[in-house]
Formats: sequence, structure tokens, C-alpha cells
Amino acid sequence: MKKYTPIMFLASLGAGGLTVSFYVYLLFLIPHKGIPLATFDHIYHTFNNTSVINKVGIVLALIGILYFAYKHISLLIWNIKQWNSFKKTEEYNQMKGTLKEISFMAIPLTYAMTINVMFVLGAALVPGLWNIIEYMFPMALLAFLGVGIYAFKIFGEYFIPLILNGNKEWEENTSLVQLLSVFAFAMIGVGFAAPGAMSHIKAVNAIGIFCSFIFLGAAIILGILKSILGFHTIIKNGLDEKSAPSLWIGIPIFTLVGIALVRDAFGLGHHFSADADLKAMLFTLTGFTFAAEILMGVFGYIVLKKVNYFEKYIHSDEKDPATYALICPGVAFFVFGMFFIHWGLVFNGVFDNYSIAHYILIALLAIVQYKTVKTVLKLNKKFGL
Repeated sequence: MKKYTPIMFLASLGAGGLTVSFYVYLLFLIPHKGIPLATFDHIYHTFNNTSVINKVGIVLALIGILYFAYKHISLLIWNIKQWNSFKKTEEYNQMKGTLKEISFMAIPLTYAMTINVMFVLGAALVPGLWNIIEYMFPMALLAFLGVGIYAFKIFGEYFIPLILNGNKEWEENTSLVQLLSVFAFAMIGVGFAAPGAMSHIKAVNAIGIFCSFIFLGAAIILGILKSILGFHTIIKNGLDEKSAPSLWIGIPIFTLVGIALVRDAFGLGHHFSADADLKAMLFTLTGFTFAAEILMGVFGYIVLKKVNYFEKYIHSDEKDPATYALICPGVAFFVFGMFFIHWGLVFNGVFDNYSIAHYILIALLAIVQYKTVKTVLKLNKKFGL
């Protein structure tokens, strides 16, 4: 690339999301009764006691995990090197104090994804992981705390001067790119919710859930505020074509908030006796969230087609780093679709696990995942990554 921009962290973020998406197959299709995660031990046992077709499926999922984890880490290292060099340039100084500074939030967003990728790799590849998991949860809390503090620092340096002094550029902000900070806080919130959901130590459980609430609260408040302001300027001045993928940013945000709330619900059920109506709540939560994502997806797709975005920025030679913003919505739609199928439908007995209806719905989601993988591979080739 001739000119670096921090938004390129989204390339690493997208690869990390795809890592998680391939693990989701194992999470929901590998039996792991009594444990919330499908670990190496469950995967190994199932692989040795299942059909050839299922063996192939497990191998393909593991290949997807390993490949995209490698891409995530390699692109993360590349971005960190580029970012450290970029901070010494005049372009960096010119971005400070402008609305473009919001792109810096892609960094803690990606760091939070890295923690999730490490967790997925550990779960899928490390034998006996669950025997030491309680030692890992406090480490995860500290890691997310570090990323969270860094995110608040970046956001504060950008947002507080904006509140105090205003910025006339805002009227020209004809996109939803400013929701990138919401995306970052939601990612950190869902990370905290994991120990909150799975730890058997009440203190760890409570700390995880409470910290999850802090970052989800920030995400929800800022999400409402910035969505209103963003659509105000879009309707007033028209959509910025290059930032059109930002119309889909609500999909990963809804996915992260939805998963965080599902995790928090399980955590409260474990230690705070809040599981009386868990089945009905999970159907309502996952169903409402997934329905909202479908609406956002259809609306965004229509607009993107109207501005001929896919032809211009994916299928042609024109390069724009912001195109990587298309990846996370595809990943998020697939992941939360799996949550809806399994916690919203199978868990409530709408149909059985491994039934025809079950596999048909998964196949429909797999089409979205395939399109996302195809797009990210095309973009990586175009950018030489």
C-alpha cells in the first residue's frame, strides 16, 4: 500500500471474526454436555466416533480456524508495525482533532478480537484446557480491562474535545462510520461476558458481568446518540458512497450486544438464580436481535446496490481500505444466526438438533459465510495481503 490508514486494522479484525465463525460450527454441533465450550477433548472424541461426512466437516472447520487465525495474527503484526510508523508522520498529526480520528478505535477493537481468537485456538487445540480454565478467566478479565482502558483513552482524546469545542465537520459526516467506537465497546463488553457466563467462581462471574455492563452501556448510549446524528446528516446531505458499508455496522454491534446479553443471562442463572424463564428470554432476545439484523442487512444491501458499491470496490481494481468494513457484518450475521438457531429454536424445542430443518437453516447461513470468505480473499489479493 502506498498510503497507510488505521482503518486497515479491519483486515485483521475480519480474519479474526472468520476464525470465530468456523469455531461456531464446533461449538454448536459437537456434543459437550455440562461444559459451555466444545474443547479439543470433545472434538477429538467426536471425530473418533462419527461418520466420514462429519469427520470431513470437523477437519474443514479446523482448517478454517487455523487459516484465518494465521491471517488475523499476521495482519495484526503488520498493522502494528505500520501504525507505529504512521504515528511519526504528518498524516497522523493531520488526523488528530478531526472526525477521521475515530478510525483509531479500530485498534482496540482488533485487540479485543485477538483475545477472542486466542481463546478459540486454546479451546479447539489444547488438550485438557477445561481443567485449568478457572486460572485463565482472571487473565482474560485483565486482558480485556487493558484493552478497555486503551479504548476509553483513544475515545476520550477524540470525543471530549468534540463535546467541549464542537466540530463543524460533523455536518459533512454523511455515514455511520462514527459508530466504530460503539463497535469497539461492544466487542470489549462481549469479551468480559465470557468469564461472567462460564466461571464457577462467583467473584469472577460477578466482575465479568459488571464490566460487561459498563462497556455495553457505553455502546448502547453512544449507539443511540451517534445513529441519530449520523442519519440526520445522511438524510440532510446524502450518503457518502465510499462509506456506504457503514450502513451495515449495526449488524456486528447487535451481534456483540446480543451475545453479551446471552452470556450474562447464563452467568446470572449460574450464581444469581435468574434462570426461571431462561428459554423464553433466549428466544425473545435472539429472535428480536436476528430479525433486526435481517432488516439492517436488507436495507444496507439495497442501498449498496443502488450506489453500485460491490462492482466499484470489490469486483474492480479500485482500492479503498474501508471496503474491509463489509467483512464483519457477514461474519456477525452468520454467528448470531447460529445463536438464534440453537439458543432460540433448538433450545426451545421448535425443532430437534441434527434434524433436516436444523441443517437447512445452517446451510442458509453457510451461504452468507461463504460469500464473506470469498470477499475477504478477494480483498486480501487486491491489497497484497
